[in-house]
Amino acid sequence: MPTSRLGRAAALGVLVSLLLPASALAQEGPTVESLAGELNTTWIMVAACLVFFMQAGFAFLEIGLSRGKNAGMGIAKILVNFSIASLIWWAVGYGLAFGGTATFFGDSGFFIGHGTNLAGSEVDSATLGHFAFQLMFLGVSLAIVWGSTLERIKFGAYIVFAVVFSAVIYPLIAHMAWSGGLLSRVGSGVQDFAGSSVVHLTGATAALAAVVFLGPRKGKYGPDGKPRPIPGHSMPLLGLGVLILWLGWFGFNGGSTLGTGGNAFAEVIAVTNMGAIGGVLGATLLIWLVSRKLDVGMIGNGAIAGLVAITAPAGFVELWAAPIIGFVGGLIVVAGVLAIERKLDDPVGALSAHGLAGIWGTLACGLFTSERLAAVGEPGLFYGGGLEQLGVQAVAVVVTFAVVFGLSAITFAVIKATIGLRVSEEEEDAGLDITEHGMYGYPEQFIPAPELIGVGSSRPQAATAAAPVGSTSEVPA
Repeated sequence: MPTSRLGRAAALGVLVSLLLPASALAQEGPTVESLAGELNTTWIMVAACLVFFMQAGFAFLEIGLSRGKNAGMGIAKILVNFSIASLIWWAVGYGLAFGGTATFFGDSGFFIGHGTNLAGSEVDSATLGHFAFQLMFLGVSLAIVWGSTLERIKFGAYIVFAVVFSAVIYPLIAHMAWSGGLLSRVGSGVQDFAGSSVVHLTGATAALAAVVFLGPRKGKYGPDGKPRPIPGHSMPLLGLGVLILWLGWFGFNGGSTLGTGGNAFAEVIAVTNMGAIGGVLGATLLIWLVSRKLDVGMIGNGAIAGLVAITAPAGFVELWAAPIIGFVGGLIVVAGVLAIERKLDDPVGALSAHGLAGIWGTLACGLFTSERLAAVGEPGLFYGGGLEQLGVQAVAVVVTFAVVFGLSAITFAVIKATIGLRVSEEEEDAGLDITEHGMYGYPEQFIPAPELIGVGSSRPQAATAAAPVGSTSEVPA
């Protein structure tokens, strides 16, 4: 009997010794609040990666809509512009956009890093996550600028404008709408959940200024002034670009919840997809009614326009409204491309897909925002909110356009007067791949076989004086 009691006591002692560390660990381990914060940051970083992948989408879309002699330059443009934007965003852009709640610009967060000051708070890892996520939005807006300038702009102009856009133009608009600035003080505040106006209209308006100063591509308009088609060289690449952008948009809009609370991001992604399909259907219908053809480029731009249109309302509207908003965006992009092409050469249709559809998406909040989701501003007209929110949205459109176009026009005018904005006619004829970058994107299409030494030829042949390696003589594709 004593032995039995001794055994039970020993067993109890072992059990207590095992439970005490576990109890201490439970008390010292992560709290529910810290786990929630880490989960929120994890989702934002996943979303940031999806938005970054949109750079690949822009690359494919622009390359597909370029002629073969200009196919390679899109890669250099994407890589260099995103790198410049990242550096400037770190140094000054993020601080000006989110470093306080003044009317026009923030005043802290420059050269941001762990432990530095941002609007009176110490920067931590979660703040740097927000910095990275917002950088991807800047990258998208800057990428929009250049689609309209394809095949005729100097590479140096990209660099200069990227600095100004990343340091001043985009941070100003982002701050006014998203960081307590001017547009957040109009009425009950502008509703722009993920940037129909802040990101897309801003990029398209800067693109408009660029097109005005650049002029059209050589041969775009005939002697009678009527536009002539200059087809892109690869519709499959265009389609791949659209699908990548579509995927990236789930992070673009879904990540703008800035967390996982209430699973709101899931509803936003569902709304985003419905907006996209509405855009496809709207564009498909209108281009068929106009031309009796199902133009691939127009259908692709319909998807983009639907996504742009649903970007501002994504967190404010019910699911039923999303395909309607996207459908109207699809109609707008087709009508806009056909109308704008009469006077302005926009190879990818960005002025319509990101500009006009961005305007529509911003205004759509004033119509469709539901009472359940109106975390900012007032319900829309269709929910009994009256015209107030629609008026606030209109003010945001006007201010964004006026500010961005004015600053962009000044910048492009200075570039044109100094380093020059447009390549020469000879360089445009030869293609920017060979004149700006020293090699064609598709060498076998443009370089005669005897010159393909070390490029694609299996048996090197001696170059002749009449046909030097790297000749700019173009062989038609």
